[in-house]
Amino acid sequence: MSGEAPLSEVTRPSPRYCAYALGLLTLINLINYLDRHVIFAMFEPIKRDLSLTDTQLGWLASAYILVFSVSALPFGVLSDLRSRRAVIAGGAVFWSAFTVMSGLVRNFWSLFACRAAVGIGEAAYGPSSQSMVADYYPGKGRALAMGILASGIALGGVLGIYLGGRLEAVYGWRAAFFIVGAPGLVLGVLASRLRDPTRRTQPVRVRRYLRDLEIGVSTILRQFTPFLATTVVGVVVAVWLAKARRADATIDIAILSAFVGLGLALNIGRWVRQIRADQIDSTPFGGSVGLALDDLLGALHFVLRTPTLIYVFVGGALFSFGINGLVGWAPTYLARELALTPASAAVLLGKWGLVSGTAGTLFGGFLADRMGRYYKQGRLVTAALGVIVGGGLANWLLLVRDLQIFAPLFAASFFCLTWFNGPMAAVIFDVVPARIGATVIGAYLLFIHIVGDAVAFPIVGMLSDRFGIDTAILLLPITAVIGGTVTLIGARTVAHDMDRASVRTTGTFRRIRKAD
Repeated sequence: MSGEAPLSEVTRPSPRYCAYALGLLTLINLINYLDRHVIFAMFEPIKRDLSLTDTQLGWLASAYILVFSVSALPFGVLSDLRSRRAVIAGGAVFWSAFTVMSGLVRNFWSLFACRAAVGIGEAAYGPSSQSMVADYYPGKGRALAMGILASGIALGGVLGIYLGGRLEAVYGWRAAFFIVGAPGLVLGVLASRLRDPTRRTQPVRVRRYLRDLEIGVSTILRQFTPFLATTVVGVVVAVWLAKARRADATIDIAILSAFVGLGLALNIGRWVRQIRADQIDSTPFGGSVGLALDDLLGALHFVLRTPTLIYVFVGGALFSFGINGLVGWAPTYLARELALTPASAAVLLGKWGLVSGTAGTLFGGFLADRMGRYYKQGRLVTAALGVIVGGGLANWLLLVRDLQIFAPLFAASFFCLTWFNGPMAAVIFDVVPARIGATVIGAYLLFIHIVGDAVAFPIVGMLSDRFGIDTAILLLPITAVIGGTVTLIGARTVAHDMDRASVRTTGTFRRIRKAD
Protein backbone atom coordinates (compact mmCIF):
# COMPACT_ATOMS: atom_id res chain seq x y z
CA MET A 1 0.00 0.00 0.00
CA SER A 2 1.04 3.60 -0.56
CA GLY A 3 3.64 4.94 1.84
CA GLU A 4 4.39 1.51 3.32
CA ALA A 5 7.55 -0.57 3.22
CA PRO A 6 8.44 -3.96 4.68
CA LEU A 7 9.73 -3.75 8.23
CA SER A 8 13.07 -5.10 7.07
CA GLU A 9 13.51 -1.97 4.91
CA VAL A 10 12.58 0.49 7.66
CA THR A 11 15.16 1.66 10.20
CA ARG A 12 13.74 1.31 13.69
CA PRO A 13 13.97 4.69 15.47
CA SER A 14 16.33 4.92 18.42
CA PRO A 15 14.93 4.99 21.97
CA ARG A 16 15.87 8.66 22.16
CA TYR A 17 13.95 9.48 19.00
CA CYS A 18 10.97 7.43 20.18
CA ALA A 19 10.94 9.51 23.36
CA TYR A 20 11.04 12.72 21.31
CA ALA A 21 8.20 11.55 19.08
CA LEU A 22 6.13 10.51 22.09
CA GLY A 23 6.76 13.90 23.72
CA LEU A 24 5.73 15.81 20.59
CA LEU A 25 2.61 13.72 20.04
CA THR A 26 1.70 14.13 23.73
CA LEU A 27 2.10 17.90 23.47
CA ILE A 28 -0.12 17.98 20.38
CA ASN A 29 -2.64 15.82 22.24
CA LEU A 30 -2.56 18.34 25.08
CA ILE A 31 -3.37 21.17 22.64
CA ASN A 32 -6.00 18.90 21.07
CA TYR A 33 -7.89 18.57 24.34
CA LEU A 34 -7.19 22.14 25.41
CA ASP A 35 -8.92 23.44 22.28
CA ARG A 36 -11.68 20.89 22.78
CA HIS A 37 -12.45 21.81 26.39
CA VAL A 38 -11.79 25.55 26.46
CA ILE A 39 -15.41 26.30 25.57
CA PHE A 40 -16.69 24.64 28.77
CA ALA A 41 -15.05 27.29 30.97
CA MET A 42 -16.80 29.98 28.95
CA PHE A 43 -20.32 28.55 28.85
CA GLU A 44 -21.72 31.23 31.15
CA PRO A 45 -20.32 34.33 29.32
CA ILE A 46 -21.11 32.77 25.92
CA LYS A 47 -24.65 32.02 27.09
CA ARG A 48 -25.03 35.61 28.23
CA ASP A 49 -23.49 37.29 25.15
CA LEU A 50 -25.23 35.12 22.54
CA SER A 51 -28.50 34.69 24.53
CA LEU A 52 -28.41 30.88 24.59
CA THR A 53 -30.20 28.21 26.63
CA ASP A 54 -28.55 25.29 28.43
CA THR A 55 -29.87 23.02 25.68
CA GLN A 56 -28.02 25.10 23.08
CA LEU A 57 -24.87 24.99 25.21
CA GLY A 58 -25.18 21.21 25.22
CA TRP A 59 -25.48 21.17 21.44
CA LEU A 60 -22.37 23.35 21.12
CA ALA A 61 -20.46 20.63 22.95
CA SER A 62 -22.08 17.91 20.85
CA ALA A 63 -21.36 19.70 17.55
CA TYR A 64 -17.71 18.88 18.06
CA ILE A 65 -18.36 15.37 19.35
CA LEU A 66 -20.75 14.33 16.56
CA VAL A 67 -18.43 15.39 13.75
CA PHE A 68 -15.36 14.07 15.58
CA SER A 69 -17.02 10.69 16.05
CA VAL A 70 -18.14 10.28 12.46
CA SER A 71 -14.78 11.45 11.11
CA ALA A 72 -12.54 9.36 13.39
CA LEU A 73 -13.29 6.07 11.65
CA PRO A 74 -12.54 7.14 8.05
CA PHE A 75 -9.42 8.95 9.24
CA GLY A 76 -8.37 5.74 11.00
CA VAL A 77 -8.72 3.83 7.73
CA LEU A 78 -6.86 6.61 5.91
CA SER A 79 -4.03 6.39 8.45
CA ASP A 80 -3.68 2.65 7.90
CA LEU A 81 -3.70 3.02 4.11
CA ARG A 82 -1.81 6.28 3.66
CA SER A 83 0.52 8.57 5.60
CA ARG A 84 -0.14 8.79 9.30
CA ARG A 85 2.07 11.88 9.57
CA ALA A 86 0.10 13.66 6.85
CA VAL A 87 -3.16 12.95 8.66
CA ILE A 88 -1.74 14.15 11.99
CA ALA A 89 -0.21 17.34 10.60
CA GLY A 90 -3.25 18.29 8.52
CA GLY A 91 -5.60 17.61 11.41
CA ALA A 92 -3.64 19.81 13.84
CA VAL A 93 -3.60 22.76 11.44
CA PHE A 94 -7.30 22.35 10.60
CA TRP A 95 -8.65 22.21 14.16
CA SER A 96 -6.38 25.07 15.28
CA ALA A 97 -7.61 27.32 12.48
CA PHE A 98 -11.26 26.76 13.39
CA THR A 99 -10.56 27.26 17.09
CA VAL A 100 -9.23 30.71 16.22
CA MET A 101 -12.28 31.34 14.02
CA SER A 102 -14.57 30.50 16.96
CA GLY A 103 -13.63 33.86 18.43
CA LEU A 104 -15.16 35.68 15.44
CA VAL A 105 -18.69 34.27 15.64
CA ARG A 106 -21.82 36.36 16.18
CA ASN A 107 -24.54 33.78 16.82
CA PHE A 108 -25.29 30.21 17.86
CA TRP A 109 -25.12 28.67 14.39
CA SER A 110 -21.76 30.15 13.42
CA LEU A 111 -20.23 28.94 16.69
CA PHE A 112 -21.92 25.56 16.17
CA ALA A 113 -20.30 25.31 12.70
CA CYS A 114 -16.83 26.24 13.98
CA ARG A 115 -16.98 23.72 16.82
CA ALA A 116 -18.11 21.05 14.36
CA ALA A 117 -15.13 21.86 12.11
CA VAL A 118 -12.77 21.57 15.10
CA GLY A 119 -14.07 18.01 15.45
CA ILE A 120 -12.94 17.13 11.92
CA GLY A 121 -9.37 18.19 12.60
CA GLU A 122 -9.12 16.48 15.95
CA ALA A 123 -10.65 13.28 14.57
CA ALA A 124 -7.70 13.07 12.18
CA TYR A 125 -5.26 13.18 15.09
CA GLY A 126 -6.56 10.56 17.53
CA PRO A 127 -6.34 7.23 15.62
CA SER A 128 -3.12 8.17 13.81
CA SER A 129 -1.21 9.28 16.90
CA GLN A 130 -2.23 6.26 18.97
CA SER A 131 -1.29 3.93 16.14
CA MET A 132 2.15 5.54 15.81
CA VAL A 133 2.84 5.42 19.54
CA ALA A 134 1.84 1.75 19.63
CA ASP A 135 4.43 1.13 16.89
CA TYR A 136 7.10 3.23 18.61
CA TYR A 137 6.61 1.12 21.75
CA PRO A 138 5.57 -2.40 20.66
CA GLY A 139 6.72 -4.21 23.81
CA LYS A 140 5.86 -4.34 27.48
CA GLY A 141 6.03 -0.58 27.93
CA ARG A 142 3.14 0.03 25.55
CA ALA A 143 0.50 0.80 28.21
CA LEU A 144 2.83 3.29 29.91
CA ALA A 145 3.60 4.97 26.56
CA MET A 146 -0.11 5.12 25.78
CA GLY A 147 -0.65 6.51 29.27
CA ILE A 148 1.92 9.26 28.63
CA LEU A 149 0.18 10.09 25.33
CA ALA A 150 -3.16 10.06 27.15
CA SER A 151 -1.78 12.37 29.86
CA GLY A 152 -2.32 15.07 27.27
CA ILE A 153 -6.03 14.33 27.63
CA ALA A 154 -6.09 15.10 31.34
CA LEU A 155 -3.61 17.96 31.11
CA GLY A 156 -5.22 19.50 28.05
CA GLY A 157 -8.75 19.05 29.34
CA VAL A 158 -8.00 20.70 32.66
CA LEU A 159 -5.77 23.38 31.11
CA GLY A 160 -8.54 24.18 28.65
CA ILE A 161 -10.91 24.87 31.52
CA TYR A 162 -8.25 26.71 33.56
CA LEU A 163 -6.95 28.90 30.72
CA GLY A 164 -10.43 29.44 29.34
CA GLY A 165 -11.59 30.84 32.65
CA ARG A 166 -8.48 32.94 33.26
CA LEU A 167 -8.24 34.31 29.72
CA GLU A 168 -11.97 35.08 29.60
CA ALA A 169 -11.74 37.01 32.85
CA VAL A 170 -8.89 39.20 31.54
CA TYR A 171 -9.44 39.44 27.76
CA GLY A 172 -12.92 38.05 27.09
CA TRP A 173 -14.00 34.72 25.61
CA ARG A 174 -13.29 35.70 22.00
CA ALA A 175 -9.63 36.45 22.70
CA ALA A 176 -9.38 33.16 24.60
CA PHE A 177 -10.20 31.25 21.42
CA PHE A 178 -7.54 33.22 19.49
CA ILE A 179 -4.83 32.51 22.06
CA VAL A 180 -5.40 28.78 22.58
CA GLY A 181 -5.82 28.06 18.87
CA ALA A 182 -2.45 29.44 17.72
CA PRO A 183 0.04 26.81 19.08
CA GLY A 184 -1.50 23.94 17.10
CA LEU A 185 -0.52 25.61 13.83
CA VAL A 186 3.17 25.40 14.76
CA LEU A 187 2.96 21.89 16.20
CA GLY A 188 1.28 20.64 13.03
CA VAL A 189 4.38 21.67 11.05
CA LEU A 190 6.66 19.82 13.50
CA ALA A 191 4.47 16.71 13.26
CA SER A 192 4.90 16.68 9.48
CA ARG A 193 8.63 16.02 10.01
CA LEU A 194 8.26 12.95 12.25
CA ARG A 195 9.73 9.63 11.12
CA ASP A 196 7.15 6.86 10.97
CA PRO A 197 8.42 3.89 13.03
CA THR A 198 7.21 1.19 10.61
CA ARG A 199 6.78 2.87 7.23
CA ARG A 200 9.19 4.45 4.82
CA THR A 201 7.88 7.95 4.15
CA GLN A 202 8.85 11.23 2.51
CA PRO A 203 8.47 14.76 3.87
CA VAL A 204 4.88 16.00 3.91
CA ARG A 205 4.14 18.83 1.47
CA VAL A 206 0.75 20.35 0.78
CA ARG A 207 0.49 19.12 -2.82
CA ARG A 208 1.64 15.60 -1.92
CA TYR A 209 -0.61 15.66 1.16
CA LEU A 210 -3.71 16.31 -0.95
CA ARG A 211 -2.59 13.80 -3.56
CA ASP A 212 -1.91 11.06 -1.01
CA LEU A 213 -5.27 11.58 0.65
CA GLU A 214 -6.91 11.84 -2.78
CA ILE A 215 -8.73 14.98 -1.67
CA GLY A 216 -9.79 17.73 -4.04
CA VAL A 217 -12.49 20.39 -3.93
CA SER A 218 -13.85 19.33 -7.31
CA THR A 219 -13.95 15.68 -6.23
CA ILE A 220 -15.85 16.49 -3.04
CA LEU A 221 -18.33 18.73 -4.85
CA ARG A 222 -18.93 16.16 -7.58
CA GLN A 223 -19.42 13.18 -5.31
CA PHE A 224 -21.50 14.88 -2.63
CA THR A 225 -23.53 17.47 -4.54
CA PRO A 226 -26.99 16.36 -3.26
CA PHE A 227 -25.76 16.11 0.33
CA LEU A 228 -24.00 19.50 0.27
CA ALA A 229 -26.91 21.23 -1.47
CA THR A 230 -29.59 20.04 0.97
CA THR A 231 -27.32 20.78 3.93
CA VAL A 232 -26.91 24.39 2.78
CA VAL A 233 -30.70 24.68 2.35
CA GLY A 234 -31.18 23.19 5.83
CA VAL A 235 -28.79 25.73 7.37
CA VAL A 236 -30.59 28.61 5.63
CA VAL A 237 -34.02 27.38 6.79
CA ALA A 238 -32.80 26.78 10.36
CA VAL A 239 -31.22 30.23 10.58
CA TRP A 240 -34.39 31.83 9.16
CA LEU A 241 -36.54 30.02 11.72
CA ALA A 242 -34.22 31.12 14.52
CA LYS A 243 -34.09 34.78 13.49
CA ALA A 244 -37.37 35.55 11.76
CA ARG A 245 -39.66 33.15 13.60
CA ARG A 246 -37.68 32.85 16.85
CA ALA A 247 -38.15 29.09 16.82
CA ASP A 248 -36.96 26.93 19.68
CA ALA A 249 -33.39 25.60 19.32
CA THR A 250 -34.57 21.99 19.21
CA ILE A 251 -36.81 22.81 16.22
CA ASP A 252 -33.89 24.45 14.36
CA ILE A 253 -31.70 21.40 14.92
CA ALA A 254 -34.49 19.00 13.93
CA ILE A 255 -35.03 20.89 10.65
CA LEU A 256 -31.31 20.88 9.87
CA SER A 257 -31.07 17.16 10.69
CA ALA A 258 -33.99 16.41 8.36
CA PHE A 259 -32.34 18.22 5.44
CA VAL A 260 -28.99 16.53 6.13
CA GLY A 261 -30.69 13.14 6.22
CA LEU A 262 -32.53 13.89 2.96
CA GLY A 263 -29.26 14.84 1.27
CA LEU A 264 -27.56 11.68 2.46
CA ALA A 265 -30.47 9.57 1.18
CA LEU A 266 -30.32 11.30 -2.22
CA ASN A 267 -26.57 10.74 -2.40
CA ILE A 268 -26.89 7.06 -1.57
CA GLY A 269 -29.66 6.64 -4.16
CA ARG A 270 -27.45 8.25 -6.77
CA TRP A 271 -24.53 5.95 -5.96
CA VAL A 272 -26.77 2.87 -6.09
CA ARG A 273 -27.96 3.83 -9.58
CA GLN A 274 -24.39 4.36 -10.73
CA ILE A 275 -23.24 1.03 -9.32
CA ARG A 276 -26.12 -0.78 -11.01
CA ALA A 277 -25.09 0.82 -14.30
CA ASP A 278 -21.51 -0.52 -13.84
CA GLN A 279 -20.22 2.97 -13.13
CA ILE A 280 -18.66 2.25 -9.74
CA ASP A 281 -15.58 4.33 -10.57
CA SER A 282 -17.90 7.36 -10.71
CA THR A 283 -18.77 6.82 -7.05
CA PRO A 284 -16.66 7.16 -3.87
CA PHE A 285 -16.49 3.34 -3.76
CA GLY A 286 -14.25 2.83 -6.75
CA GLY A 287 -10.44 2.67 -6.96
CA SER A 288 -8.44 2.95 -3.76
CA VAL A 289 -11.48 4.29 -1.91
CA GLY A 290 -13.22 1.05 -2.71
CA LEU A 291 -10.22 -0.78 -1.28
CA ALA A 292 -10.50 1.33 1.87
CA LEU A 293 -14.20 0.51 2.19
CA ASP A 294 -13.52 -3.20 1.78
CA ASP A 295 -10.76 -2.99 4.37
CA LEU A 296 -13.04 -1.04 6.70
CA LEU A 297 -15.74 -3.69 6.53
CA GLY A 298 -13.12 -6.33 7.27
CA ALA A 299 -11.94 -4.43 10.34
CA LEU A 300 -15.51 -3.98 11.63
CA HIS A 301 -16.12 -7.67 11.07
CA PHE A 302 -13.07 -8.36 13.22
CA VAL A 303 -14.42 -6.13 16.01
CA LEU A 304 -17.74 -7.99 16.08
CA ARG A 305 -15.91 -11.32 16.24
CA THR A 306 -13.75 -10.22 19.20
CA PRO A 307 -15.70 -10.35 22.51
CA THR A 308 -13.21 -8.20 24.42
CA LEU A 309 -13.64 -5.36 21.93
CA ILE A 310 -17.41 -5.46 22.38
CA TYR A 311 -17.04 -5.04 26.15
CA VAL A 312 -14.43 -2.31 25.64
CA PHE A 313 -16.60 -0.44 23.12
CA VAL A 314 -19.73 -0.53 25.30
CA GLY A 315 -17.81 0.27 28.49
CA GLY A 316 -15.91 3.06 26.74
CA ALA A 317 -19.18 4.63 25.56
CA LEU A 318 -20.52 4.67 29.12
CA PHE A 319 -17.18 6.11 30.34
CA SER A 320 -17.43 8.82 27.69
CA PHE A 321 -21.01 9.66 28.65
CA GLY A 322 -20.19 9.97 32.34
CA ILE A 323 -16.64 11.32 32.51
CA ASN A 324 -16.65 13.72 29.56
CA GLY A 325 -20.08 14.92 30.57
CA LEU A 326 -18.73 15.69 34.05
CA VAL A 327 -15.74 17.57 32.65
CA GLY A 328 -17.95 19.61 30.34
CA TRP A 329 -20.59 20.64 32.85
CA ALA A 330 -18.34 20.99 35.94
CA PRO A 331 -17.53 24.73 35.50
CA THR A 332 -21.22 25.56 35.03
CA TYR A 333 -22.13 23.40 38.04
CA LEU A 334 -19.59 25.19 40.25
CA ALA A 335 -20.71 28.62 39.10
CA ARG A 336 -24.36 27.95 39.86
CA GLU A 337 -24.27 25.61 42.87
CA LEU A 338 -21.22 26.94 44.73
CA ALA A 339 -21.61 30.57 43.58
CA LEU A 340 -18.16 30.78 41.97
CA THR A 341 -17.25 33.03 39.06
CA PRO A 342 -16.15 31.27 35.84
CA ALA A 343 -12.56 32.31 36.57
CA SER A 344 -12.69 31.02 40.17
CA ALA A 345 -14.25 27.73 39.05
CA ALA A 346 -11.54 27.36 36.40
CA VAL A 347 -8.79 27.96 38.97
CA LEU A 348 -10.24 25.41 41.39
CA LEU A 349 -10.70 22.74 38.73
CA GLY A 350 -7.37 23.57 37.09
CA LYS A 351 -5.25 23.56 40.23
CA TRP A 352 -6.54 20.24 41.51
CA GLY A 353 -7.23 18.68 38.14
CA LEU A 354 -3.77 19.25 36.67
CA VAL A 355 -2.03 17.35 39.42
CA SER A 356 -4.58 14.60 40.01
CA GLY A 357 -5.43 14.07 36.33
CA THR A 358 -1.83 13.81 35.20
CA ALA A 359 -0.88 11.61 38.14
CA GLY A 360 -3.92 9.39 37.59
CA THR A 361 -3.26 8.91 33.89
CA LEU A 362 0.42 8.04 34.42
CA PHE A 363 -0.35 5.85 37.42
CA GLY A 364 -3.02 4.00 35.47
CA GLY A 365 -0.57 3.21 32.66
CA PHE A 366 2.15 2.16 35.12
CA LEU A 367 -0.20 -0.01 37.17
CA ALA A 368 -1.67 -1.62 34.06
CA ASP A 369 1.79 -2.59 32.77
CA ARG A 370 2.79 -3.96 36.19
CA MET A 371 -0.36 -6.02 36.49
CA GLY A 372 0.00 -7.11 32.87
CA ARG A 373 3.32 -8.77 33.68
CA TYR A 374 1.56 -11.25 35.92
CA TYR A 375 -1.74 -11.81 34.15
CA LYS A 376 -3.19 -10.74 30.82
CA GLN A 377 -6.32 -9.22 32.34
CA GLY A 378 -4.26 -6.59 34.20
CA ARG A 379 -4.74 -3.66 31.82
CA LEU A 380 -8.49 -4.15 31.50
CA VAL A 381 -9.01 -4.61 35.23
CA THR A 382 -7.01 -1.44 35.97
CA ALA A 383 -9.21 0.64 33.67
CA ALA A 384 -12.46 -0.77 35.05
CA LEU A 385 -11.59 -0.46 38.74
CA GLY A 386 -10.38 3.12 38.36
CA VAL A 387 -13.70 4.23 36.87
CA ILE A 388 -15.80 2.28 39.37
CA VAL A 389 -14.01 3.83 42.35
CA GLY A 390 -13.74 7.27 40.77
CA GLY A 391 -17.40 7.26 39.74
CA GLY A 392 -18.47 6.45 43.28
CA LEU A 393 -16.37 9.31 44.64
CA ALA A 394 -17.76 11.69 42.00
CA ASN A 395 -21.32 10.85 43.01
CA TRP A 396 -20.47 11.77 46.61
CA LEU A 397 -18.68 14.90 45.34
CA LEU A 398 -21.83 16.24 43.66
CA LEU A 399 -23.72 16.14 46.95
CA VAL A 400 -21.11 18.31 48.73
CA ARG A 401 -21.55 22.08 49.07
CA ASP A 402 -18.49 22.80 51.25
CA LEU A 403 -15.43 23.90 49.24
CA GLN A 404 -13.10 22.62 51.98
CA ILE A 405 -14.34 19.10 51.27
CA PHE A 406 -15.11 19.55 47.58
CA ALA A 407 -11.53 20.28 46.42
CA PRO A 408 -9.72 17.20 47.84
CA LEU A 409 -12.67 14.95 46.99
CA PHE A 410 -12.57 16.23 43.42
CA ALA A 411 -8.84 15.47 43.25
CA ALA A 412 -9.36 11.92 44.50
CA SER A 413 -12.21 11.17 42.10
CA PHE A 414 -10.44 12.68 39.08
CA PHE A 415 -7.27 10.74 39.93
CA CYS A 416 -9.17 7.44 39.72
CA LEU A 417 -11.31 8.41 36.73
CA THR A 418 -8.21 9.05 34.59
CA TRP A 419 -6.65 5.60 35.09
CA PHE A 420 -8.46 4.16 32.09
CA ASN A 421 -7.00 6.41 29.37
CA GLY A 422 -3.80 4.50 28.62
CA PRO A 423 -4.91 0.95 29.51
CA MET A 424 -8.08 1.01 27.37
CA ALA A 425 -6.14 2.02 24.25
CA ALA A 426 -3.44 -0.54 25.04
CA VAL A 427 -6.04 -3.31 25.37
CA ILE A 428 -7.37 -2.50 21.90
CA PHE A 429 -3.89 -2.76 20.39
CA ASP A 430 -3.30 -5.96 22.40
CA VAL A 431 -6.25 -7.78 20.82
CA VAL A 432 -6.06 -6.56 17.20
CA PRO A 433 -3.36 -7.11 14.57
CA ALA A 434 -1.02 -4.12 14.35
CA ARG A 435 -1.89 -3.35 10.74
CA ILE A 436 -5.51 -2.45 11.53
CA GLY A 437 -4.87 -0.70 14.83
CA ALA A 438 -5.70 2.83 13.66
CA THR A 439 -8.89 1.65 11.96
CA VAL A 440 -10.16 -0.14 15.07
CA ILE A 441 -9.23 2.87 17.26
CA GLY A 442 -11.19 5.02 14.80
CA ALA A 443 -14.18 2.69 15.14
CA TYR A 444 -13.82 2.84 18.93
CA LEU A 445 -13.77 6.65 18.96
CA LEU A 446 -16.76 6.77 16.63
CA PHE A 447 -18.82 4.47 18.84
CA ILE A 448 -17.94 5.82 22.28
CA HIS A 449 -18.54 9.44 21.33
CA ILE A 450 -21.71 8.96 19.28
CA VAL A 451 -23.25 6.77 21.99
CA GLY A 452 -21.52 8.59 24.87
CA ASP A 453 -20.78 12.28 25.31
CA ALA A 454 -22.45 13.36 22.05
CA VAL A 455 -25.77 12.62 23.73
CA ALA A 456 -24.63 13.34 27.30
CA PHE A 457 -24.12 17.08 26.77
CA PRO A 458 -27.58 17.91 25.33
CA ILE A 459 -29.35 15.43 27.64
CA VAL A 460 -27.85 17.06 30.73
CA GLY A 461 -28.62 20.48 29.21
CA MET A 462 -32.28 19.59 28.66
CA LEU A 463 -32.57 18.06 32.15
CA SER A 464 -30.91 21.17 33.59
CA ASP A 465 -33.42 23.48 31.88
CA ARG A 466 -36.20 21.39 33.43
CA PHE A 467 -34.91 20.25 36.84
CA GLY A 468 -31.75 22.27 37.51
CA ILE A 469 -28.07 21.46 37.02
CA ASP A 470 -27.72 19.95 40.51
CA THR A 471 -30.17 17.13 39.67
CA ALA A 472 -29.25 16.66 36.01
CA ILE A 473 -25.52 16.16 36.61
CA LEU A 474 -26.05 13.20 38.98
CA LEU A 475 -26.81 11.02 35.95
CA LEU A 476 -23.17 11.21 34.82
CA PRO A 477 -21.14 9.40 37.55
CA ILE A 478 -23.78 6.67 37.81
CA THR A 479 -23.39 5.96 34.09
CA ALA A 480 -19.59 5.84 34.44
CA VAL A 481 -19.81 3.23 37.20
CA ILE A 482 -22.06 1.07 35.01
CA GLY A 483 -19.42 1.37 32.27
CA GLY A 484 -16.71 0.17 34.64
CA THR A 485 -18.78 -2.88 35.50
CA VAL A 486 -19.34 -3.74 31.83
CA THR A 487 -15.62 -3.37 31.09
CA LEU A 488 -14.72 -5.62 34.01
CA ILE A 489 -16.74 -8.43 32.43
CA GLY A 490 -14.29 -8.32 29.49
CA ALA A 491 -11.60 -9.79 31.76
CA ARG A 492 -13.13 -13.20 30.99
CA THR A 493 -12.23 -13.00 27.29
CA VAL A 494 -9.17 -10.76 26.98
CA ALA A 495 -6.51 -13.48 27.39
CA HIS A 496 -8.01 -15.60 24.59
CA ASP A 497 -8.37 -12.59 22.29
CA MET A 498 -4.75 -11.52 22.92
CA ASP A 499 -3.54 -15.00 21.95
CA ARG A 500 -5.63 -14.91 18.79
CA ALA A 501 -4.27 -11.50 17.78
CA SER A 502 -0.65 -12.59 18.27
CA VAL A 503 -0.85 -14.88 15.24
CA ARG A 504 -2.40 -12.20 13.03
CA THR A 505 0.19 -9.48 13.05
CA THR A 506 0.61 -9.39 9.27
CA GLY A 507 -1.69 -9.35 6.26
CA THR A 508 -4.50 -7.18 5.02
CA PHE A 509 -7.97 -6.81 6.42
CA ARG A 510 -9.33 -9.26 3.89
CA ARG A 511 -6.94 -11.98 5.08
CA ILE A 512 -8.09 -11.38 8.63
CA ARG A 513 -11.67 -11.60 7.49
CA LYS A 514 -11.05 -14.89 5.70
CA ALA A 515 -9.28 -16.29 8.75
CA ASP A 516 -12.47 -15.82 10.73
